[in-house]
Amino acid sequence: MKSIRVAVAAAALAVAVSACSSPVEAGAAAIVGNERIAASDLNTHVKQLEEALAKAKIPQSQLQLPVTQYALLQMVNVEQFRQLADKAGAKVTDGEIDQFIAAQGGLAALEQKTLAQGVPPGYTRQWLGTSIAISKLMQQYGGGTDQAAQQRGQERLVKEAADIKITYSPRYGTFDPSKGFVDAGRFGKLSPAAQG
Repeated sequence: MKSIRVAVAAAALAVAVSACSSPVEAGAAAIVGNERIAASDLNTHVKQLEEALAKAKIPQSQLQLPVTQYALLQMVNVEQFRQLADKAGAKVTDGEIDQFIAAQGGLAALEQKTLAQGVPPGYTRQWLGTSIAISKLMQQYGGGTDQAAQQRGQERLVKEAADIKITYSPRYGTFDPSKGFVDAGRFGKLSPAAQG
């Protein structure tokens, strides 16, 4: 793992495998497998993301979704792939995360790179641990690191992740697995790029 691009590409894969149905339990922004993402946790994540983007002078429009939907999708993806990694036994140690951070020039430098991907600084280690696990799973599933192996690994990862049911609260918009969020729910309008 020589660059953050591996982690970012692996995390971006999650949009292709997220699914949607309803209803969700009260107070939940989403249900991933049997795990609940509380609306209060989402609100905290959104606030941290908005503050970090403002401090770094990164426009929220760069996310191409309303910040609430972007944060929710990111939290769902991290939880979905954490569950998949746990099921497959893909463990990531703190030492591996520290080594990756050091290779990227330290935590401050890495936080700037991941913030550009919509990851608030306080969430970087968790996001990175999940991204490293995804990379491990892709290698394990594909049987190597060459392009053909990566393709096989990605296909199996999508298949395995699809088995983890995801339910979004309709208050955050409607999610179509092939298109992403197709409406903004109560939280704003989608940018033209996010609409398709």
